[in-house]
Amino acid sequence: MRPLMASIDLAALRHNYQHAKHCAAGRKAFAVVKANAYGHGAAQVVGALSGLADGFAVACLEEAQAVRALDAQARILLLEGCFEAAEYQQASQLHLDVVVQGAEQQAALLAARLQPPLRVWLKLDSGMHRLGLSAAALRQTYAALHNAPGVAELNLISHFACADEAEHPLTAQQLKAFASLEDLAFVQRSLANSAAILALPEAHQDWIRPGIMLYGASPFAERSAASLGLKPVMSLEAQLMAIREVPLGESVGYGATWVAQRPSRIGTVSCGYADGYPRHAPLGTPLVIGGQRLPLVGRVSMDMLAVDLTDLPSARLGDRVELWGAQLPVDELAQRCGTIGYELLTKVTQRVPRQYR
Repeated sequence: MRPLMASIDLAALRHNYQHAKHCAAGRKAFAVVKANAYGHGAAQVVGALSGLADGFAVACLEEAQAVRALDAQARILLLEGCFEAAEYQQASQLHLDVVVQGAEQQAALLAARLQPPLRVWLKLDSGMHRLGLSAAALRQTYAALHNAPGVAELNLISHFACADEAEHPLTAQQLKAFASLEDLAFVQRSLANSAAILALPEAHQDWIRPGIMLYGASPFAERSAASLGLKPVMSLEAQLMAIREVPLGESVGYGATWVAQRPSRIGTVSCGYADGYPRHAPLGTPLVIGGQRLPLVGRVSMDMLAVDLTDLPSARLGDRVELWGAQLPVDELAQRCGTIGYELLTKVTQRVPRQYR
């Protein structure tokens, strides 16, 4: 096997779910497992949380079908709702909770003769302006769907745009918009994503929706996952597959972007951008070998990258290289690369084996 592995700590995953529940005591939680559980493997993540999680949240019907096959009892929330009218019948048979976020979805739901009826979540566009109904349109939709034969219960949901930024004025506006619908007799409400679970207790409604925090990464640019009580779930680990001496003045990698400023010992690592490591990682981005941080040199290739081993003379072929994990948080790497941990985790490709423990 190619020496590259994403090691997944399922005990850390369960810890993070329970931490979310502790932060919002008394609330239920949809564990967000869309995008193959943020790259961690939906089947294994759902299996690890079955019996513990109150429910799961997914983006599309295909993801919902896969989760239902793994857990016959848990509630499953279809976050974007149905894309075609025919999907409502499938959603009914799968006993899903379904978001309605527009007039077309409302019309398709009313036209469908569903048995059993669906638990419906009306999505308020409280200020993010991505999906959802205005407050006025939502009141009209509520009136149209209240007591409709295909609707088992009506619930309210919305999503924050800036909950990860402390004191952002839009967050207060969104809280106010959500509260403006308190007079409607919704059965249950959901507003808090990971950032709001950790920092906005006023957003803790009947259901919370932990996403990135489940996987041990931080939703905040300025706060580490460890400081938030989270444990890393994925460690991406490769090996040193070659070591060579590079003289002063010689370059390494495509484009000759790195030139040795001293006689250097360079290691080649069995991971590249086709595995999900960011191609645009800058020179000097840290990797961990033998507990020591060492700098990336040269451009990241499709299947390989290079590291300067000069300050670690004990490094040998086959040594383990941590690209991110317990010693190098994924959020730190993401910041170095001008992105977020969400992107790095979800971009770990299928050719990288997952090992579960």
